[in-house]
Amino acid sequence: MKIPKKRRRQGKTDYKARMSLLKGAKPRIVVRKTGRYVSAQYTKSNNAQDYVVCSAHSKELLDYGWPESMKGSLKSLPACYLTGMLIAKRIIKNEGKNNAVAVLDIGLARNTAKSRIYAVLKGIVEGGSEKIIVPHKKESLPDDNRVRGAHLKGNIQEIFKSAREKIEKSADK
Repeated sequence: MKIPKKRRRQGKTDYKARMSLLKGAKPRIVVRKTGRYVSAQYTKSNNAQDYVVCSAHSKELLDYGWPESMKGSLKSLPACYLTGMLIAKRIIKNEGKNNAVAVLDIGLARNTAKSRIYAVLKGIVEGGSEKIIVPHKKESLPDDNRVRGAHLKGNIQEIFKSAREKIEKSADK
């Protein structure tokens, strides 16, 4: 009987998926979700070692006008979309004039269409202004109404709009 590797036993790494991503030799956009937050990292691999080029965390949205009272909603679809926009602006800043071609890495998360992970991807694609190329299916991305927060109570749509404008303005600096 073969004993699985330690990180496989702990449920942290899918080595088959990781090897296929490493063989592709393209940079990866790693999206992870926790109980309260969502994070995204733009990583490059060299000799099976990952180097994080830039990252964004949904907790950073508090600096862009996301209200402190809505701190629990930092993993909602609008927050995920804005996190994707934030990392897209950072990728463009790091890559310069070159187009960035990357692959989405969702790790051990379940691949569900229109989910939070795909909201991050939608933020990356729309915030990247055709400088970031990530292969995906259009039907797996969430609807615009849900991304803007139309399904949520309160004034989330105004908060979303102001935070999005602040992210776009900060990228121009």
